[in-house]
Amino acid sequence: MAVKIRLTRHGSKKRPYYRVIVANSDAPRDGRFLEIIGTYDPKKNPAEVRINKEKLDYWVTKGATPTDTVKSLIKKLD
Repeated sequence: MAVKIRLTRHGSKKRPYYRVIVANSDAPRDGRFLEIIGTYDPKKNPAEVRINKEKLDYWVTKGATPTDTVKSLIKKLD
């Protein structure tokens, strides 16, 4: 089964807040996940991105693939 690193949406209406998670690719967007590895808050100025690099590296070595959105967030960290 494929594992993805992707975002889940939290927060209230018009105030999104995202968690960066590791989940099976067939799991629903806000459904079951394996681990939370970071957060993303687009409403702050500038947008706040926090990702645990050790957990990210661990999951990438295990074969997890980040989505396009998460790839762009990782580039912002570097």
